[in-house]
Amino acid sequence: MPDLIHFAIPAFIALLLAEIIFSAVSKKELYETKDTLSSLAMGIGNVLSGILGKAIVFGAYMLVWQFSLWDLGTAWWVWILLFFAEDITYYWFHRNSHNIRYFWASHVVHHSSQKYNLSTALRQTWTGNFSGSFVFWLWLPLVGFHPVMVMTMQAISLIYQFWIHTEGVGKLPRWIEFIFNTPSHHRVHHSSDLKYLDKNHAGVLIIWDRLFGTFQEEEERPVYGLTRNINTYNPVIIGFHEWRDLTRDIANAPDLKSAWMYAFGPPGWSHDNSRKTTRQLREEANARQSKSLES
Repeated sequence: MPDLIHFAIPAFIALLLAEIIFSAVSKKELYETKDTLSSLAMGIGNVLSGILGKAIVFGAYMLVWQFSLWDLGTAWWVWILLFFAEDITYYWFHRNSHNIRYFWASHVVHHSSQKYNLSTALRQTWTGNFSGSFVFWLWLPLVGFHPVMVMTMQAISLIYQFWIHTEGVGKLPRWIEFIFNTPSHHRVHHSSDLKYLDKNHAGVLIIWDRLFGTFQEEEERPVYGLTRNINTYNPVIIGFHEWRDLTRDIANAPDLKSAWMYAFGPPGWSHDNSRKTTRQLREEANARQSKSLES
């Protein structure tokens, strides 16, 4: 089955080169050479690992398809229904990838750059398919969407998301910003600022964040990267550092419950509070603010 993303690669490269030229002409310093090369290396690795990974995903979808409740066919209205079904599925997958460390171990790769440009869109995981992230989409073939349609819609979503990784586009007309995921909304998502952490998980439609309470408007310019940056350009470390740390934490956990939380609790959880989750960081910030107001 042809992968639409492979056909889009020439357009990705053309747009990336255009943004590099824009960055140089405008002197905005959107790019840093080593960072860009690291992102490109991660993108190439994602394509290569995807040859086997997507075969596994397609096999899983086909297996579930054998037990599908209905056969919805390929009519135009089915494609529209699938668009919304896939997009809300992506939202919940993406949201859980920020709230469950096991899935964060793959997704953290995409957030590891301290730059925000079109090369960041190519900084993708090598382990996502192998670690089972596709389980979020299994319900789609189960209810009757053909696996080829599901994987096609997933590719369309990812192609859409490429262009929103830029600082070269400001806020768009209000109606677009209200409905769609835009560069402004996604800049928030890539920020390490506490105000912006774990917000705007949308794929194509930002309406899911608005509905489920994870929307945050872009106000001040974000600071990009992780709350604890890994400070490396080595693609192997970028790709596997969180899996290494997760394994180490489980091995050193004082009990079974702690081991479970290190794997499936929120990123930043620690049994001794030596690290903090996003929720804990916000609670501490709110407590400091309340104390400051009282005094």
